[in-house]
Amino acid sequence: MGKTTGFLEYKRADETYLPVQERVENYKEFTVPLTEPELKKQGGRCMDCGIPFCHSGCPLGNLIPDFNDMVYKGRWKEAAQILHSTNNFPEFTGRLCPAPCEESCVLGINEDPVSIENIEKNIAEKAFEEGWVNAQPPKERTTKTVAVIGSGPSGLATAQQLNRAGHTVTVYERDAKIGGLLRYGIPDFKLQKDVIDRRLQVLEEEGIIFKTNSEVGKNISVEKLKSDHDAIVLCGGATIKRGIPIKGAHLKGVYQAMDFLKQNNERVDGFQEWEEIIMATDKNVVVIGGGDTGSDCIGTSNRHGATSVTNFEILERPTIERSEEQPWPYFPMRLKTTSSHQEGVERVFSISTKEFLGDQKGNLTGLVTVEVEWIKKPGHVRPELKEVKGTEKKWECDMALLALGFTGPEKTLIDQLGLDTDMRGNIKADPSNHKTNVDGIFTAGDMRRGQSLIVWAISEGREAAHHVDSYLMGTSQLPLKDLDNDLPRR
Repeated sequence: MGKTTGFLEYKRADETYLPVQERVENYKEFTVPLTEPELKKQGGRCMDCGIPFCHSGCPLGNLIPDFNDMVYKGRWKEAAQILHSTNNFPEFTGRLCPAPCEESCVLGINEDPVSIENIEKNIAEKAFEEGWVNAQPPKERTTKTVAVIGSGPSGLATAQQLNRAGHTVTVYERDAKIGGLLRYGIPDFKLQKDVIDRRLQVLEEEGIIFKTNSEVGKNISVEKLKSDHDAIVLCGGATIKRGIPIKGAHLKGVYQAMDFLKQNNERVDGFQEWEEIIMATDKNVVVIGGGDTGSDCIGTSNRHGATSVTNFEILERPTIERSEEQPWPYFPMRLKTTSSHQEGVERVFSISTKEFLGDQKGNLTGLVTVEVEWIKKPGHVRPELKEVKGTEKKWECDMALLALGFTGPEKTLIDQLGLDTDMRGNIKADPSNHKTNVDGIFTAGDMRRGQSLIVWAISEGREAAHHVDSYLMGTSQLPLKDLDNDLPRR
């Protein structure tokens, strides 16, 4: 390593944020980047550990010590080459990934881990700034054509990898613009959409064909899809939203989080035509669900000018430090305080919503909750949820946002293609090659593994592309984890 004792000399430094009052006035990204000299120090904190556990912590198998070393030495172009060798879209993961690599960092055993995610983001930004991210169309084209359904991170990764192999790839997207949840779901203040657009320009220049407003099974028949393509890869995500089956769930003012977030993405983009306008302005908002989607709803509600924002989580308040049940290097369930939480919210844990209350016109006016406790069972048995008697409480609420995750992929296309599903409703595919029960049809991302992380989606897309290429050509030079690349090593 370039700085063998860097981890002893330098402390972790993270990006700072613009003041709350300034950033909630708009939907722009609000991080304040570290200086280049400081970033070099952060790269120098990477230890010369014998076994880099960060590799196994990252689903993409990113060569983290290698690009950290290049950053420390100021060799940014080589850092960008190393990073892009395993990650098609580091500008996305550098903003949105929960960084399991950092949780498995050896330095993190007794110190703050290396700021891997921020280094990754800055490498990607430097690469775009310097013009190092250029279209690399294949030198030769095969005669094979592939349809990729869905343009989220798994679909885009699949498409780019198969295009690199020389196949003609068409991406079908039912929404008006490309990007999946990156475009419609992730708030603009976490991912400005020009970040997506600049990458899409590269993909288009490489020869990938994008067709928007194209929903296979509705305005595009599955028969035509099969006849026009030699292989199909389903990357449509897990989009069935989990509801809450309680009294009053039908009231006006109870919304799915993704409907709320998508409409706001469209609003920022200039779209203005909806059957119902969903705004949190001057309302008492309750966000039910304590994950990242709930956090996104909090930040968006505050930017709307909500009167108050409260966040309910049915689970217990997590610990700040690792629990004994989740030792290093496993990813721990710790209390996460996001920038949206810092902007203003009351967080309530161990609470369950029992009923939504409304007026005679069918408008939401409040809700009823009860405190809960989790009774732990011996062994690996799931804890039992128990309501605490005498803890019912009424809350004033004009808008309730359900951020409860997703139950799986939509079934219409699955049924039309005659695909098998697993016990969770995901598309059933051979884990060794992503093949479904129908010849020539593959699947990747959340449609196969269920609701997961962006970094897993990209990894799934890369792996699926390898197996599709092998199916079409008999063999494949596309990498699975890219660990055998020939780029500069430390």
